[in-house]
Amino acid sequence: MSGMKILRLGAWAAVAVLAVASGVLVYQQTTSGPGGSELIDPVATIGGPFELVRGDGTPVTDADLSDRPKVMFFGFTYCPDVCPTTLSEVQGWIDTLGPDADKLHFAFVTVDPERDKPDVINDYVAAFDDRIMALSGSVEQIEAVTKAYRVYAKKVPLDDGDYTMDHSAAVFLMNKDNKFVGTIAYGEAEDTALAKLKRLIASAASS
Repeated sequence: MSGMKILRLGAWAAVAVLAVASGVLVYQQTTSGPGGSELIDPVATIGGPFELVRGDGTPVTDADLSDRPKVMFFGFTYCPDVCPTTLSEVQGWIDTLGPDADKLHFAFVTVDPERDKPDVINDYVAAFDDRIMALSGSVEQIEAVTKAYRVYAKKVPLDDGDYTMDHSAAVFLMNKDNKFVGTIAYGEAEDTALAKLKRLIASAASS
């Protein structure tokens, strides 16, 4: 069994992964309030329309998810550290929010459509929490959504002939109008992350 496959199997069973990947671009949130929990004014240049595929093979667009704000993370199933760590954190946020979590859409979008077919990413994400939507698509669809969301994603060859992906590590917060209003940075304190999610929920209720 190759080293990459071992890492992937370990990620599927991960409960808590503490390693921090080097060389991964992390988006930092611009904040205006104490503790960094404020959202920013909506930014139209990040985000936009998309057409992707759910884990069960059915198509989904941004319009289908326009009833709630969205919490989106971009990654891939062979990711050894950042992705399983973040998915575990998202699961914890959902549990802590309780019924209020149903007021948000949570989505994990692959940056590796060549390997992450809909059924593959669906099984991977479901191993963490089936309340997180697993989204894949064609190479063209993934290129379009990563470009729209200003997501950094780059294939990095490995010595054994396989490859890994460098990618943005932040969680994107989008309001009901699919406008970017902030991020939760990789490794951000749980209380700050939850404060941002609660403000995102409140912003939808007041709009």
